[in-house]
Amino acid sequence: MKPHSVNQHSPITTSDLGSLPWWRGAAIYQVYPRSFADSNGDGVGDLAGITARLDYIAALGVDAVWISPFYTSPMADFGYDVADYCDVDPIFGVLADFDALVARAHGLGLKVIIDQVYAHTSDRHDWFTESRASRDNPRADWFVWADPKADGTPPNNWQSVFGGPAWTWDARRCQYYMHSFLKEQPQLNVHNPAVQDALLAAARFWLERGVDGFRLDALNHALHDPLLRDNPPAPADGKRRTRSFDFQQHRFSQSQPGVVDFIGRIRALCDEYGAIHTVAEVGGAQAEAEMKAYTAGEARLNSAYGFNFLYAPALTPALVAETMARWPGAADATGLAEGWPSWAFENHDAPRAVSRWCAAGDAVAFARMKLLLLASLRGNIILYQGEELGLEQDELTFEQLQDPEAISNWPLTLSRDGARTPFPWQAQSEHGGFTGGTPWLPLSPANLARAADRQEADPASLLHWTRTLLALRRAHPALRHGTLEVVHADAAVVALRRRAQGETVEAVLNLASYPVPLPVGLGRGRVLARTGGADATTLPPYAALLTLLEG
Repeated sequence: MKPHSVNQHSPITTSDLGSLPWWRGAAIYQVYPRSFADSNGDGVGDLAGITARLDYIAALGVDAVWISPFYTSPMADFGYDVADYCDVDPIFGVLADFDALVARAHGLGLKVIIDQVYAHTSDRHDWFTESRASRDNPRADWFVWADPKADGTPPNNWQSVFGGPAWTWDARRCQYYMHSFLKEQPQLNVHNPAVQDALLAAARFWLERGVDGFRLDALNHALHDPLLRDNPPAPADGKRRTRSFDFQQHRFSQSQPGVVDFIGRIRALCDEYGAIHTVAEVGGAQAEAEMKAYTAGEARLNSAYGFNFLYAPALTPALVAETMARWPGAADATGLAEGWPSWAFENHDAPRAVSRWCAAGDAVAFARMKLLLLASLRGNIILYQGEELGLEQDELTFEQLQDPEAISNWPLTLSRDGARTPFPWQAQSEHGGFTGGTPWLPLSPANLARAADRQEADPASLLHWTRTLLALRRAHPALRHGTLEVVHADAAVVALRRRAQGETVEAVLNLASYPVPLPVGLGRGRVLARTGGADATTLPPYAALLTLLEG
């Protein structure tokens, strides 16, 4: 039996999305610019390289492309340390290259979403240069500054995500400045209305250049407790902790209620430009509650995503069922549905899913099942570049590492570099057709063998399977924007039902590495797609069925 099949004779219901915003149920493709396509041979991807490959992205059947930071930056955290919010770093090109990218994307029917980083800047940003110069300059309170304790130690016990205290001493002001991440990423004082105004002005700059949305990086880190109260210790749970950050509950260093008011200002600005999509990255112990708070009603963000799947050590029916049960889409007692979630299994910060969730020998079957699951979820779905090829986590030596978090916490923190290695375009090219020079990170032979050109030539490849699933999701209103019900979850199998506009689509998936009988009453509809050898009685390892139920 073929590794997957699609019922080409099933009637496809055309989704009437005319009354819904374009992003409702959208499939979004994330591009990490450094590693996608290099147009000038310097070993680092760039905006012109992305533009040259937009046809490939459009052919997947996604609705939008999300581009990770390309702004002026000293690259201490590879672009998330922004030195100028309104310009392109020379590594990636110039503003004209960005304008060309937007024009080409729109010509192909793709929306363009870009990152906005509002919690911190680079220590090379002009704002910080001025702020640190004295305690009485116009931007003196644009960042989080505090006096030391009497003994000269930091003002409180807050810890950086990347390790060590969240405070660095600055001799210019004889004060500490806060940084939730690297010391090169000083924390903005977003409580200050002038700081909010400056950030919104930067957003407007890109809206005027035609962007269609923003992904808001680490948004719940944007405000701190002004009283600088100590965080309480994390409860004793027996878990091994590899970072000092993990020894605390982050009650005061992040996730402050004022974030919601700032969100209202972001939404009001975006509404001036029509159907602009806003999605927040939300991590931490209270992520679910914050996701809902940030997306409630019509005056906040359109969507948010947490880390439910991104760092999960295993993909289990319980994980899927518990996560999806919180976002069913049904109206509550007030007659309103909860906000609109977004889901990702992989991104530039998280290990590749096939390396986390299955044995190496099962990667092909697992990747197919995983993508069918992603296509079946309620909310927006985000594919990270190379996920459609089944790329695995590349292993790098310490000498090859670029990731500051991994270098700081070696060898206990898995390097983010392993998910950032270059995109393999051509199997027979030394560097996968990514660059004509020496790539900034090496590409493994295993991922080179999964190159896009090789999969393009194979109708049974994961690349073609991805296109099939995205076409089905776009064609069926139940999959695109319907409600979700978990109808079955046991040790191996999870089944989801999506409903909208009079149709019901059911996904039944075996998440286990062993065969199981098809649960009674499931998989009885007209088959839209199947993978792993699933049939009317049996679900082999990592098999799945997508069916359109009658009536």
